[in-house]
Amino acid sequence: MKITAKLVNELRQRTGIGMMDCKKALKETDGDIGKAITYLRKKGYDRAKEKMDRETTEGIIGSYIHSDNKLGVLVEVNCESDFVARNEEFKGLVKNIAMHIAAADPKYITSEEIPENVIEKEKEIILEQFKDSQKPPEIIEKIVQGKLKKFFSEVCLWNQAYIKDDKITIEKLVSSFITKFGENIKVNRFVRFSIGRS
Repeated sequence: MKITAKLVNELRQRTGIGMMDCKKALKETDGDIGKAITYLRKKGYDRAKEKMDRETTEGIIGSYIHSDNKLGVLVEVNCESDFVARNEEFKGLVKNIAMHIAAADPKYITSEEIPENVIEKEKEIILEQFKDSQKPPEIIEKIVQGKLKKFFSEVCLWNQAYIKDDKITIEKLVSSFITKFGENIKVNRFVRFSIGRS
């Protein structure tokens, strides 16, 4: 299939990724836009991981107040430059993360932040459910790991499915913006206020 400039431009508009990368992705996927987006996500995510260790000293504090004024979120999202911090797309990302936190109520940013005693307690609960099971220990261990993964996807912002697109996690969402801006982006901290809940 002939890869037209119009097709390349459409992919570039949808992903924010450079023309040459878009053209290559379309060639690799026979001009299929959907497959090309997946291809770029995979490639871009690899590139994003390379940037994830870089220092982030700029950024903004975003907020979201629910329409009933009984729920609110403040979130600090950092980046590497003031140029990106002032970018409207970056501000939109921060706003969407704040809205996601309001809706999904994560307790931690990543699973690394969960205290060891909380994870151990969760394991205890899972093992208790299988104490009378005849399953071999290695199968039970796989079940425990699977249930812990599900637990992380419920309580960790990074592992949660994005409320506006449940096919991606918040980590993948942020990674796509790392690729787009060519800078590291980190959710540093957040707080969620809810009337009647401490």
